[in-house]
Amino acid sequence: MVPNVQLMPDDGDPFYNPERYLRVVGKLNYLTMTRPDIAYAVSVVSQFTSAPTIKHWAALEHILCYLKKAPGLGILYNSQGHTRIECFSDADWVGSKFDRRSTTVYCVFFGGNLVAWKSKKQSVVSRSSAESEYRAMAQAT
Repeated sequence: MVPNVQLMPDDGDPFYNPERYLRVVGKLNYLTMTRPDIAYAVSVVSQFTSAPTIKHWAALEHILCYLKKAPGLGILYNSQGHTRIECFSDADWVGSKFDRRSTTVYCVFFGGNLVAWKSKKQSVVSRSSAESEYRAMAQAT
């Protein structure tokens, strides 16, 4: 995603081919299984599948350009010499200016290899950054 760009539901002119937008977003959603580096960006553009605009399509093209320039970035599993389970979580407080909800992100490693990850908007509006971080930690646990 382009840093500091907030996509909104009514961001300009409607995209001329919403079915194409929906197909590309669906394919990218499938690709996030092996490319977690695009999971957040895909979750953002997938929020606008009902009424995409030209600005939303531009953000989608930005993801496709990134994928074209970074073809070797995928998940690779190998032995790290241990079998510890590690989990990392984060939240962006009021990440969405549209509905004021935070986004929870976490990833779980087993033996140094990524086995689970998630990026999802929280179901409620948090009153503080500590509350949104606590919700992210509880979700990850």
